[in-house]
Amino acid sequence: MRARRIRLRTVALTVAIVVAAAAGVAAAVGFGGTDRGTAAAGSTPPSTATVTRQTLTDAQEVDGELGYGSTRTATARFGGTITRLPETGTVVKRGGRLYAVDDDPVLLLYGALPAYRVLEPGVRGADVAQFERNLRALGQDGFTVDDEYTGSTAEAVREWQEDLGLPETGRVEPGRVVYADEAVRVESHQVATGDLAQPGQAVLSYTGTSRLVTVELDVDDQRLAKKGGAVRVALPDGDPLAGRIESVQTVIETGSAGANGQSAEAETKIEVTVSVTDPAKLAGYDQASVEVTFTAAERPDVLTVPVAALLALAEGGYGVELVEGGRSRIVAVTTGLFAAGRVEVTGPEITEGLTVGVPA
Repeated sequence: MRARRIRLRTVALTVAIVVAAAAGVAAAVGFGGTDRGTAAAGSTPPSTATVTRQTLTDAQEVDGELGYGSTRTATARFGGTITRLPETGTVVKRGGRLYAVDDDPVLLLYGALPAYRVLEPGVRGADVAQFERNLRALGQDGFTVDDEYTGSTAEAVREWQEDLGLPETGRVEPGRVVYADEAVRVESHQVATGDLAQPGQAVLSYTGTSRLVTVELDVDDQRLAKKGGAVRVALPDGDPLAGRIESVQTVIETGSAGANGQSAEAETKIEVTVSVTDPAKLAGYDQASVEVTFTAAERPDVLTVPVAALLALAEGGYGVELVEGGRSRIVAVTTGLFAAGRVEVTGPEITEGLTVGVPA
């Protein structure tokens, strides 16, 4: 059984630098009761490195899949026989037939709020306004688009139902419509024509119609993904494309059942959807593996040392061991961005080209 995926709300992202990544930081040291700048006790360190000035970039390259974004499932709301299904790859727009039960169509409308109750005269709410906006967009008139389902709305619905060949009740049952943000592309079928549909049964899966890249990140890497952020997408032939992060959400993958009937432990991932600025460059690709480069932060023209050169000071903070003329001394530094095994450092005595110790 394939792992089931549960999507939660969009993640609130923070730039979480795990200072523990500086695992090479030596045990806490102090200035030993001496003034800063005096010779440190002991011999010079076994290894050294140079303070360099560079652009420090916290970036990571991750495998992604080119497709049509996240998949959604349309489920039956009432029983009957599935009589029509669109072919996979079909694009269904507002007012189009998503599938049919007992030869009565289930229709696609646009909106974020799912259909959850019968709409009839006297009903008020945001779902009424959403439905009436769709009804007006489909060419019906004679009613006011607001949050009240009136007799005028019911009359417009009867005309709409007549055009569709449905019973002219003036009421809209929740199983008659499916809401999506925009036009959808039929991805796959979960039933076949002639099957009996039961309430709650999956009928088909669909996606959006835009070509998108989907990437899964570990939770520890969520700092890389911020909605609206810029990325680079490398296609199979190596051509780089500029991209933009469209959505970020937490996904819980429940493990499939094993031979003993017990499910594997659930795993949490960060699912990122990326668009490209020039979709025409994707022509000729259907579904393909791509490489996405995320840049969480960038610090140009900063002084850096290897992370392993940091010393945790007993009085708090970090220092480095400066090596000069065969002698060494510990000076405090302020750390900035950690990336690619190096860390940004500043301090009154830190300049480019200095030599620092790196503990064994």
